[in-house]
Amino acid sequence: MENTAQEKFMRIAIELSEYNVKQGMGGPFGAVIVKDGMILARSANRVVPLNDPTAHAEVSVIRLACQELGTYDLSGCEIYTSCEPCPMCLGAIYWARIDKVYYANTKADAAAIGFDDHAIYDELESPMEKRKLPFIQMLRDEALPAFKLWEIEENKTHY
Repeated sequence: MENTAQEKFMRIAIELSEYNVKQGMGGPFGAVIVKDGMILARSANRVVPLNDPTAHAEVSVIRLACQELGTYDLSGCEIYTSCEPCPMCLGAIYWARIDKVYYANTKADAAAIGFDDHAIYDELESPMEKRKLPFIQMLRDEALPAFKLWEIEENKTHY
């Protein structure tokens, strides 16, 4: 059976996830970003070695790919990730404008080994006043002028 390019890229993401565990570097997650059939960046989960809760494989590989291309816009790119992205990573993928997501393990598979995002999804669906994490709005009137400045700024870069 002939391997497709997509299978090749996914296997690299899976290898990164396995390597990460074997090296004691953290969770079993790996990701690869591809553009025009070429790998731009690859990363595993970096939360533990960087002491950074945002350094999931997908966020880490997005950062690397953006540095490689010198842009925050990854239009035309695809991401291959060893697991269905969590809410944070999914948000980053949308912000980066990645064209397509390929994933291997599901969020249910991740939950079965202790990486359960269900509580976050539940929180996102709850009104702010019913969330477990208190959300307290303050100083809106003092913060709005920055938004007004942005609104009228002629040389702004939309992202």
